[in-house]
Amino acid sequence: MHLLEALILGVLQGLTEFLPISSSAHLRIFGIFLPSGEDPGAAFTAITQIGTEAAVVVFFWRDIVRIIRQWFRSLAGKAPRNDPDARMGWLIIIGSIPIVVLGLLFQDKIETVLRSLWLIAIMLIGFGILLGIADYMGAKKRKLDQLTYPHGVAYGFAQALALVPGVSRSGGTITMGLFLGYERAAAARYAFLLAIPAVFGSGFYQLFKHWDDPNQHFGLGETFAATGIAFVIALGVIAFFMNWISKRSFLPFVIYRILLGTALIVLLATGTVPAL
Repeated sequence: MHLLEALILGVLQGLTEFLPISSSAHLRIFGIFLPSGEDPGAAFTAITQIGTEAAVVVFFWRDIVRIIRQWFRSLAGKAPRNDPDARMGWLIIIGSIPIVVLGLLFQDKIETVLRSLWLIAIMLIGFGILLGIADYMGAKKRKLDQLTYPHGVAYGFAQALALVPGVSRSGGTITMGLFLGYERAAAARYAFLLAIPAVFGSGFYQLFKHWDDPNQHFGLGETFAATGIAFVIALGVIAFFMNWISKRSFLPFVIYRILLGTALIVLLATGTVPAL
């Protein structure tokens, strides 16, 4: 039964990681409706995100290789420091600092207090509304090659908010990008690239930390199976999402977040699901 539950959560992870609806919130919420009725835990969530982030690497492989190559060439003086790809390398590094620092400082809170279902419901609704406002009011004129270092830092702090389940890593960073005036596709593209160091770092840290931990709800085999299926599904979701935002708004995701958050509040208020 644990393997089936892990696979279900892996499918859910793959479906929700790159949509601005918070994959960690979905795993936390839907975990209580599985036969075991337990929170799959922050470690399981972080490790399965390795699979979805591997999908980003595959999807943006050419961009990533070019960015890494030009970044190293700029360090060696073989490419100008203001080369767009070399700059993107620095922007990803700078933008990753906030989530690394805050993730280490508040690790205990992230794995316990911040997984409160009440808090998740509030974040789903609150940041859903913010995404809607940003999508409506944002100028959507700036392209990715116009990204500045201060804006990269702002993106980084927005990404760090995703340490709280319900915010959404892609949702938080895309919202910031829209408020800063970037096009929908540009905001999403940088959000996906920015997530690579943070997600892999967090995922492998949790993997090594809990390698032999008998207290984890899912064993390593079940977790790896969930990670694999998350990777396969995420590939399709990235392609769908990038095509969607090039033509349409984020309104359906805003509505979904508000409805899910409201439904969760009703379930909690009526005692249908436990708040723990």
